[in-house]
Amino acid sequence: MTPDLRRLARALGAPIGSTHLFEQALTHRSAAPENNERLEFLGDALLGFVIAEVLCERFPQADEGRLSRLRASLVNKEALAVIARRLGLGDYLRLGAGELRTGGQARDSILADALEAVLAAVYLEQGFAGARAVILSIFRDPLDAVSELGSSKDPKTRLQERLQAHHRPLPDYAVLAIGGSQHAQTFRVRCTLGDTGQSTEGDGTSRRRAEQQAAELMLRVLDDDG
Repeated sequence: MTPDLRRLARALGAPIGSTHLFEQALTHRSAAPENNERLEFLGDALLGFVIAEVLCERFPQADEGRLSRLRASLVNKEALAVIARRLGLGDYLRLGAGELRTGGQARDSILADALEAVLAAVYLEQGFAGARAVILSIFRDPLDAVSELGSSKDPKTRLQERLQAHHRPLPDYAVLAIGGSQHAQTFRVRCTLGDTGQSTEGDGTSRRRAEQQAAELMLRVLDDDG
């Protein structure tokens, strides 16, 4: 196993046996005929089922409509890309020359698909129980946030409400950098708390997505600070 995949295994909290299987999961269609599209298809179904199962357990009184909205808030390209970035999946991706030139390793859709493909690879190696354990681990914070709120509020809204509840000023968001091509831009945004000066930075394929990631990271900072 390559050192990179060993690092990924630690991030996932799961052993990686078949190097070939995980390399395929991290290969975009622009890079090779044997790519992660089929694994992404399987991982999408697997992830949707596990998240649906957990939501049914945590919200026994919720109707189908609410459960569907909660699942959609957790399993979407933007939300998956946030988790993929936390795992550092962009560092492992195999992309074609064109995707590399346009910043494909930072694109939400590519990162989200790669995450689903990696989860499928875990499932094929370790079975449903192993894959479910990994999913619950990497989705722990988003699932806990949904459970605590009983809603699917986005990170910026949650951060704003949390600060207001403690009579603190609202955060400031500033664009630090814009990269990529005109049709595939990437944004880096800083979220700063006016009273303490604490700051976090987020990335995304739009300013809004970058702000949401920065807000999510700030919520974690506040959790760590108690």
